[in-house]
Amino acid sequence: MTLLLAPMEGLLDFVLRDILTRVGGIDRCVSEFIRITDTLLPERVFARLVPELLQGGKTACGVPVRPQLLGSDPVCLADNAARLAGMGPDGIDLNFGCPSQIVNRHRGGAALLDEPELLYKIVDSVRRAVPGHQHVSAKMRLGLNDDSRAEACALAIEAGGASELVVHARTKADGYRPPAYWARVGDIRQVVALPVVANGEIWTVEDAHACRLASGCQSLMLGRGMVANPALAREILVTGASGLPGLQGTSETDFSSAHLSWAQLQPLIVDFWQQVRTQMEQRQQTGRLKQWLNLLQRCHPEAKAAFAAVRTFHDPADVDRWLAATFRGLESCGGVTISQLPV
Repeated sequence: MTLLLAPMEGLLDFVLRDILTRVGGIDRCVSEFIRITDTLLPERVFARLVPELLQGGKTACGVPVRPQLLGSDPVCLADNAARLAGMGPDGIDLNFGCPSQIVNRHRGGAALLDEPELLYKIVDSVRRAVPGHQHVSAKMRLGLNDDSRAEACALAIEAGGASELVVHARTKADGYRPPAYWARVGDIRQVVALPVVANGEIWTVEDAHACRLASGCQSLMLGRGMVANPALAREILVTGASGLPGLQGTSETDFSSAHLSWAQLQPLIVDFWQQVRTQMEQRQQTGRLKQWLNLLQRCHPEAKAAFAAVRTFHDPADVDRWLAATFRGLESCGGVTISQLPV
């Protein structure tokens, strides 16, 4: 089983990638999309958007990060992919799934799912531009307004030379509304030979098990579920094929050890905030912490009080004071992995 961390614009950025990969269980990340129009971007822009490129294309704890490109011009995408590949990531990912109205209006992301021929040209051009030892993968949704062309799109991506395909099991029209149609990912698996990864609406270990059964995929991509429960990947790995503790040799003790307590999470929150404070513009800082605490409420009841406390803050200095008072005496975990933290 391979578990990937999803690209989510404005949420799963380089700071949260660093924090979540320390917890463990994630095999690879995909960056937020890099929009390509008609310009060959300089390396400094790629490095600003995906800082992991400056450290071997990996997070601080060694998890590979595959940069993702978004656009509709095969030639320009290929030129940028070649330059990006020269910075040493393990591969390049292509975005055919973003549901943003602005992106789609400019013929990007999920809007391309009505044009399988263009998908082929993009993947083929990028594959030819990227050295053979580096992967070219893609992420797609089931379609734009319906899923009638899902298989045709997947076949076009495969024919272009992609080495892996992630399928978000909803159309653009579905947005992020449940349910995710995992069985349709299984239909796609039946018509392509390349590895397929299932994505969408995986919030719990039980969801992961149900998704694997419905789609037939051994590999999954985790998004908001991993942000809400940073230990989700570890819990999935511990439960394995059963999907539930207590089955097929998975003990309750094993499952509990994989889970992350609020006490274990606190130093990671401190570290997250310190990185946000030093690496992001001031106007973004408090919003980033509120965003994470809001999602953490789903799995950690203690996060509700934390979110209620910071939701009215706009000045980062107020957050500094709140953290100092609430997590009194707690220092940053200094980049260590969660396995090194006390229970």
